[in-house]
Amino acid sequence: MTETLHLKGAHLFDPASGLDRVGDVLVQDGKITALGQVAAPAEATAVELDGVTLLPGLVDMHVHLRTPGQTSKETLRTGLQAAVRGGFTAVGAMPNTSPVVDSEDAVRELERAGEALGLARLHQYGSVTMGSKGEALAPFHAYRSAGVRAVTDDGRPIVRSDVMRRALIEAKAAGLLLIEHAEEVDLAGEGVAHMGPPALALGLPTQPAEAEAAAIARDVVLAGATGGRLHVAHVSTRLGALVIRWAKSEGFPVTAEATPHHLTLADEAVSTLGTRAKMNPPLRGTEDRLALAEALADGTIDVVATDHAPHTEAEKALGWLLAPFGVTGLETALPVLYTEMVLPGHLDFGRLVEAMATRPAEILGLAPRRIEVGAEANLTAFDTTFRWTVEPSELLTLGKNSPYLGRTLIGRSVGVVVEGRWIQC
Repeated sequence: MTETLHLKGAHLFDPASGLDRVGDVLVQDGKITALGQVAAPAEATAVELDGVTLLPGLVDMHVHLRTPGQTSKETLRTGLQAAVRGGFTAVGAMPNTSPVVDSEDAVRELERAGEALGLARLHQYGSVTMGSKGEALAPFHAYRSAGVRAVTDDGRPIVRSDVMRRALIEAKAAGLLLIEHAEEVDLAGEGVAHMGPPALALGLPTQPAEAEAAAIARDVVLAGATGGRLHVAHVSTRLGALVIRWAKSEGFPVTAEATPHHLTLADEAVSTLGTRAKMNPPLRGTEDRLALAEALADGTIDVVATDHAPHTEAEKALGWLLAPFGVTGLETALPVLYTEMVLPGHLDFGRLVEAMATRPAEILGLAPRRIEVGAEANLTAFDTTFRWTVEPSELLTLGKNSPYLGRTLIGRSVGVVVEGRWIQC
């Protein structure tokens, strides 16, 4: 049984529930039991929020927690602490670890370890193929019995179309979502940056936008043919968004995500940020960035997910050709998007909340993220006035490879409620 919480004087903001006002929230036995002017029982733990904005609890569908086998980059504890600092109540962890998470037992072990930490809720994904090698399918029905909600070989695309088709069929039968890293490998080649003037000026090997869009086109067609639920990870291009918009117009079971870095940074950053701007898919041109923002605003892109990918400083110091792909994002995602998109008027705050809380919970089949009586209590307390500068010492993640180091942001989580438990940042 969880404690009784009295969250006092918050700005309650939940567009899905029609809330935009100051009030209290009472949480008992993990559920919201009262809103507004609340008479709390004597045993309630009071949390003074004094006008801090209380949102439905954020959900990140796409993180790399590097456990097992890569704990010099991140541990479950540091990753889930970073998630809480970023306002996330739940995260979906990718299975491309060492070894790959491709068994029911591995899933159960990681979820038990995550739950024991008492931080953000860990939802561990399983790989699509054994060892993420792109050949034999992993045990989807065993995954489902372990509570797995999604399968993915993220970090690698599923190259063979016959394997992708079978995977979608089997995922549908097991009631699983398939999350795909969409990349046509023959087109992407050894590219480490977008095929555009900034990378070409630096002499970097590049990959074109078509490498993503062509892979998305194959995958959405297969989803439409099989009925398997497909979620396209980290969409980065205008062409990719166009293909997804078409697939949705056809009624195909397709959803998609974009990352904060693809929404707020363009490929010019390769010349100023060095390998902190190296990720896959790469930062694209300004036209792509603006098209992604439009696709997020109109719902073509359903979700914002961080693709939080921590690496050691030594690895990122290896230079463009050898450094690993990936940047961190758990602690900066909401502040970056609030600062760069909401405050300038490029994106409605309600739409951002939907994309970071309501919609990812729906797609993963989690308890609805709502601020309403009877809902499971998963909440994010976000101070919209807090001003801070992103410095390595400010970050709880072991990976300091953020593209926003040195950036001043507005807004920060001060705490979360996870399944009825208050966790202060």
